[in-house]
Amino acid sequence: MRPKEDDWEEGPARETAPEDDLVVTLNGYEGPLAVLLDLAQKQKVDLREVSVLALADQYLAFVEDARRRDLSLAADYLVMASWLTYLKSRLLLPEPQGEGDEPTGDEMAAQLAFQLQRLDAMRKAAEALTALPQAGRDVFPRGRRALKVRRETEWRAGLMDLLKAYSGVRVRTLPQVHARELPRVMTVEAARESLGRRLPGVTEWTSLAELSEGEGDLPASSIRASLFNAALEMAKAGTADMRQEGSFAPLYLRAHRD
Repeated sequence: MRPKEDDWEEGPARETAPEDDLVVTLNGYEGPLAVLLDLAQKQKVDLREVSVLALADQYLAFVEDARRRDLSLAADYLVMASWLTYLKSRLLLPEPQGEGDEPTGDEMAAQLAFQLQRLDAMRKAAEALTALPQAGRDVFPRGRRALKVRRETEWRAGLMDLLKAYSGVRVRTLPQVHARELPRVMTVEAARESLGRRLPGVTEWTSLAELSEGEGDLPASSIRASLFNAALEMAKAGTADMRQEGSFAPLYLRAHRD
């Protein structure tokens, strides 16, 4: 299928370095060979007016010089010159009769223009791919994710360990009862009974300290306080006599005398 002129007419020109351009001087054109091909595909230069002999001579001189500098560059121009020569020969020769499968010169020119358009599209795509951000230069991959540590507890215990653990929990959960021990004291009733037994036989003045002896292992302060309270009640009731010679002096007791 032959491409339309508008599809490749505005195609980009071939870019080459000035020192790498093959400059040809022909009867219909003077300038770089790449520009000649661009003008040919834009139909601004008639290839039938170009001298094949002059093109071949200038090409061979250029290839000899290019081979010393860059072999790939010489191969590139060889392909272009060969296509140009073949195309001109097809344009100059009359169309063969009875060979419908063989492309005509116009069809080959259109095919060459189409191939050049495809080459430009590939180069543009390659440049676009090269301009994309590249890993390690423009973008950088993120580092490895932090390792997630999973801890699993493994219990190792025997029957005795379980019993100890249960007893410890049981003891901690039992209700705590705080038992307060009451102080041991001598009641007033007990002191009155003790004096009631001893006092009838006490006819002389006897100190309260002597009467408090032999009351067991109760606190001495409790015994004296209870006996003092019981002595006051007995003196009030008239069953005992009390005497004290001064402040803070010893207290004496005896049985009541009529």
